[in-house]
Amino acid sequence: FFQRTLIAIKSWFTLFGWPKGQNPISIPHSLRRDVCKVQMTVPQDKVFTRNLGKDKGFCEMLFHLHGQSLPGITASQSLPRDPVERMLQLHWQHSALLSFLKRQGAYLPHVMPEFLLEPEDYKIWIRLKTVLKVGGVKSSDSFSDKQVFVLEDSTFETMSKRTWTDVLLQIYKVFVLPRVSSRGSTNPSHLESVQNIPRIKQEPLSSNIYSPYERTILTWLNKHYEKNRKIVWKDCQRGGVPPRRWIVNFDRDLLDGLVLAAQVAAYCPYLIATHFVRMYTSPRTRQQFLHNSLILVKAMRAVSLNIDIKV
Repeated sequence: FFQRTLIAIKSWFTLFGWPKGQNPISIPHSLRRDVCKVQMTVPQDKVFTRNLGKDKGFCEMLFHLHGQSLPGITASQSLPRDPVERMLQLHWQHSALLSFLKRQGAYLPHVMPEFLLEPEDYKIWIRLKTVLKVGGVKSSDSFSDKQVFVLEDSTFETMSKRTWTDVLLQIYKVFVLPRVSSRGSTNPSHLESVQNIPRIKQEPLSSNIYSPYERTILTWLNKHYEKNRKIVWKDCQRGGVPPRRWIVNFDRDLLDGLVLAAQVAAYCPYLIATHFVRMYTSPRTRQQFLHNSLILVKAMRAVSLNIDIKV
């Protein structure tokens, strides 16, 4: 499950996370790459200034998605050549990022700043934390009385991959999903076709699974499916018009491809005769589910909606 989630989020940020087209990322390696470059290229007598205008980095992605600079996260920064000082600065920046995301509504109680560091920086953090604890030295906020998790190399890489994935998911939640707007339809025929659909409540506390923005999308899916199912499949020879349904989640209710096909047909009705009319409207076998998915993906590619969705 986590591997499929990682692949999906990596694909989205590769395609849509950058201001100037696609930029392939790997999790967590490319997200930590700037730090690695600093470690490899710092002159012995200078600090290294990182210019993210020439090298697509995590900060550039944040600025693109949020629309403004984040507190403590700048597009150009100087990192000390001293390994400990560099680690402390990066730890502080990661702390600032997490604090800002949490203030925006991100849910990241399990993510600690040190899990976002490079492995070598994490080892420095552990050594310094251990020394301070053994010596009874009073430490700064970054090293206050927080529990130390000493992880082996392989365990740390697993934790780093998980935490960076969760950070990206929460960045999507707080920066991208709020762009969803709810606009009511004034067309009487539209209202008549959906008046009997159960309503999905938009109030923030009406669901502990989906945000108001996600429930707005579910409402959009319900309206288009109910409005279009009799139009798209009125001449279908593989099951006729599909039955009415209430779409309440983003996985099981979308498995047969019909709901997504109804959305695409709402904007590209010319695809009905060439693609969607050949779908199974009451699929029961894996082959029929696969058949519908093939048609849906081909339809997306026909209108250049190339978002790398696998059948």
